Amino acid sequence: MSSKLFNLCQYETNKLVRIRSVRLGSLKWTLNGLILMFICVMLLWNKTYQDFDLVVSSVTSKVKGVALASLPGVGPLVWDHVDYSPTPQGRNSFFVVTNVIVTQNQKQGKCPEVLPYGKVCETNKDCEVGASTQHSHGIQTGSCVKSGFRKTCEVSAWCPIETKRNPPRPALLAAAENFTVLIKNNIRFPAFNFIRRNILPWMNDSYLSHCQRRTDPLCPIFRLGDIVKEAKEDFSKMAVEGGVIAIQIKWDCNLDRWFQRCLPKYSFRRLDEKESNRTLYPGLNFRFAKYHTQNGVEGRTLYKAFGIRFDIMVFGQAGRFSFIQLIIYIGSTLSYYALTTVFIDWLIGTSCYSVESRQNYSERKVESVQDKQQCILSVSYVDEPHIRLVKRSQKKSLQLVKPMAVQQHQEDTGHLTAMLGALQQRNPQDEPPKPASDPGPDPQPTPGSGSSTGSGSNTGSGSGLSEDSGPARPAWCVCGNCKSSSHPQEELCCRHSDGPCITSSPLFEQLVLRRSLLDTVLLYRDPFIGQPTEGMQTAALRHCAYEQYIRWRFGVPPLDTHPAIPSCCVRRIRAEYPSLDGQYSGFRLGGVVSMQACSNGRL
Repeated sequence: MSSKLFNLCQYETNKLVRIRSVRLGSLKWTLNGLILMFICVMLLWNKTYQDFDLVVSSVTSKVKGVALASLPGVGPLVWDHVDYSPTPQGRNSFFVVTNVIVTQNQKQGKCPEVLPYGKVCETNKDCEVGASTQHSHGIQTGSCVKSGFRKTCEVSAWCPIETKRNPPRPALLAAAENFTVLIKNNIRFPAFNFIRRNILPWMNDSYLSHCQRRTDPLCPIFRLGDIVKEAKEDFSKMAVEGGVIAIQIKWDCNLDRWFQRCLPKYSFRRLDEKESNRTLYPGLNFRFAKYHTQNGVEGRTLYKAFGIRFDIMVFGQAGRFSFIQLIIYIGSTLSYYALTTVFIDWLIGTSCYSVESRQNYSERKVESVQDKQQCILSVSYVDEPHIRLVKRSQKKSLQLVKPMAVQQHQEDTGHLTAMLGALQQRNPQDEPPKPASDPGPDPQPTPGSGSSTGSGSNTGSGSGLSEDSGPARPAWCVCGNCKSSSHPQEELCCRHSDGPCITSSPLFEQLVLRRSLLDTVLLYRDPFIGQPTEGMQTAALRHCAYEQYIRWRFGVPPLDTHPAIPSCCVRRIRAEYPSLDGQYSGFRLGGVVSMQACSNGRL
């Protein structure tokens, strides 16, 4: 339990690789500078260091103006704001009449229905008492009466029925272009308890009576013709059938003490689609009536009013400095610097750099951990300049497994220099070891041993042994000095094609089997090696010979792979430095060979 608690009190950091390069260093700081500039510009432009709140608004409007209009059949009439600006049709909107169709002296009675809303008839049988349709002006009485040159069913309605459908051209109340509207807009930002209105504190009666939109963008009094013009429309054309205009008030407020600014900004645009709706109910109109009583009989004058509806839309937000928002923005933008790493990594991986540089960078930056279920072995044949990477097979000999990849041989220059120096100090009396006799049948390996980690478990005969010295040569052996094994991963020859065995090379004797060289390597690793027993010393020499072969033939083995030693080489090494009890264990690459390790049974 204590170890588990101790594991929680640990800190892990990422692994970094520092590349000393003027080009990459300059590129890194250039990209980081551009990213920093972008972050600062967006910070100031979008004010992301502020906390924001949306506007809460109320709007009232007052239209003023007087016009003289001559109505057909009525004569000249004076229209004031009560006549041309009736009750608003919606919230935050006002309507101004620009054109009318007047039907005078309507009274409750019976009259023929007008076409096309009426039903054409020949006799009373064609008319149904009490019938009506969605577009009828009244209820059918059952009589068929004359209407112009044709007969239609009679209806009970306000008579006479409105007959004119198309509005007059030009508009009768085109003078509404000069009307003005005062817009009062009160806003509030609840989060900051900030209140303001578009009629600013310094605006007095004298200012409001003389201000004009053309010269003062903050003036809250607007001429209707100017509104339509700024919406890119022609008032005289729009006044004929009507339409809908939006008055947009935007509040973009900065409530910071040193940069406080909260003023309205007005804009205008047309909302109804005049072109697409040209043939189907264009414009905007509605009907209203003025009632009167004459000789005890109620009558009315019906007005079909065409006009422009102005919808006032208020939107906006206010911002105030917030340390929390600033920290959040800084934290969210730190990830942008990863773009520099991604770009430079991609640049290194392209053809701008050599294959060796790319491979060296990849090996130093990425440390892979191989899955235990998938063991990758590296194989080096004496007749091939490269190293094969193969998957360990439980059924097929390692010699026959096809490689999954091929890598170049990477020389261990430090080890090579040391070996050359040791060989130059050769004692004339130090003779190369003589070939040992065939040790006989392969002993059984200890549990868990195997050559897939760097050596084989089979014993071998001395160099130069013929096939007649032991069992028949296996089918997978091409050098003639290998023996069969019960483990497929141990069935590996030193060659890929027919030729002499590597154990017959004088260099094998000098680099792998030479006693004085192995003693020097062991003493280099453990200067206080002491006086080991004979069994400990032989085991250390044997495993040191394994490592010498790997350093010679593999150099620096590919990452996450296990070098495999050929069966003939394992036999030759074990013949020279045999185990006293005939039991052998696999060699582990990277382990320090010492007498103490041998005595602990780890080798």
